Amino acid sequence: MQKPTLPKGTRDFGPEQMRKRLFIFDTIRQTFRRFGFQPIETPSLENLSTLTGKYGEEGDQLLFKILNSGDFAAGVTELDLASGSKKLTPKIAEKGLRYDLTVPFARYVVMNRNSLTLPFKRYQMQPVWRADRPQKGRYREFYQCDADVVGTDSLLCEAEIVLMIHEVFRNLTIQDFTLKINNRKILAGIAEVIGAPGQEGTLSVAIDKLDKIGKEKVLNELQERGFSDETIASLEPLFLFGVSEPTEPNQILDQLKNWLSASDTARQGIAELEETLQLVNQYGLSDSTVEIDPTLARGLSYYTGAIFEVKANGVSIGSVSGGGRYDNLTGAFGMPGLSGVGISFGVDRIYDVMEELNLFPADAGQGTQVLIIPFDTEARSVALPVLRQLRTAAIAAEMYPDLSKVKKMLDYANAKNIPFVVLIGSAEVQTGVLSLKNMLTGEQLKVTTDELIQRLG
Repeated sequence: MQKPTLPKGTRDFGPEQMRKRLFIFDTIRQTFRRFGFQPIETPSLENLSTLTGKYGEEGDQLLFKILNSGDFAAGVTELDLASGSKKLTPKIAEKGLRYDLTVPFARYVVMNRNSLTLPFKRYQMQPVWRADRPQKGRYREFYQCDADVVGTDSLLCEAEIVLMIHEVFRNLTIQDFTLKINNRKILAGIAEVIGAPGQEGTLSVAIDKLDKIGKEKVLNELQERGFSDETIASLEPLFLFGVSEPTEPNQILDQLKNWLSASDTARQGIAELEETLQLVNQYGLSDSTVEIDPTLARGLSYYTGAIFEVKANGVSIGSVSGGGRYDNLTGAFGMPGLSGVGISFGVDRIYDVMEELNLFPADAGQGTQVLIIPFDTEARSVALPVLRQLRTAAIAAEMYPDLSKVKKMLDYANAKNIPFVVLIGSAEVQTGVLSLKNMLTGEQLKVTTDELIQRLG
């Protein structure tokens, strides 16, 4: 007999977990809607030509590729096999599972450009797949909740992302979090100032690993990628921010102005961050958790402006949200110059954070609110109309399906954490007055159907 197993990096979710996950989804969705975003969905599968080249070299390696239908190897020759996996893959796999929601969104925008009203604000909540090494907080299948605006380069959009992040996490009761912001133009300016102009992509990929592998290994990687000892030494001020330097956003920006004054690109990035923070302040955000972090790189190659990353403090879990500005992502699909900015919330990591910190409210995603327990067939005829009236009043209700011992039915309610039961025996049938029991306190009282609905509604 085969033992049932799951692929590594994937999970089942039972009813209790799903209630909590739906609490997260609903909280994020409500915020997206309040900020004027509209929902869309895209297929799980995309053509590999859509996905490749959008996430950098390392991202491309994490794409799940799908073998062509039928005899996928029918046209493969010995020469193809000898040419290596990179050349062989296009011959046997034309499609892949989506890596994120942003690139499929860019493809969607280009394909539907004639019917969209710009600026176009969309949100999307769907699973994505990455052929990564599974570990705590990192899965091969996980959900993302994205919100993007395309068709405008207004920094009001960046400010709104800052506001949405604060609203989402505070509504999820995650109060202790840090929102780190940087700008890719600052990283480009750093590359210019240290004598490596045009190599900000390589610099960003290495710096993005700073939290994972530490400063020395980052510098070793830069050396392996051709950065000279002099260039690497010039990078030293970058690692002092937030350590020996002030950490207030405006103070960090002042330090950056002094260090990167020779770079017009960096000055533009700094000015964009300043304007974004000014807009946030004008909105009136209180108790901001924003930090300017010049070492924040986010390795995805399509970011061109502001970049965001959120971490929950007090837990050993990676970033729970991230995003940024991309000026020409749609250009890869034949529609250049369409600027956009977006944010993505990682539901699975948010779930792990809330579980570890015990932040889920007791009634998160509460299922059945009341269970009706009929003692016999005659009681069932009374119970069914009551069940209908409860559901009509939008009260989640169910009736125990079998005529069984009362203790067994009460145990069922306890096992499902149903807070109330309605007991219907011969007395209730004769009088039409129901017995309502609070399963948490044990209190029991007589109510009419209207009073029952009023109490539970």
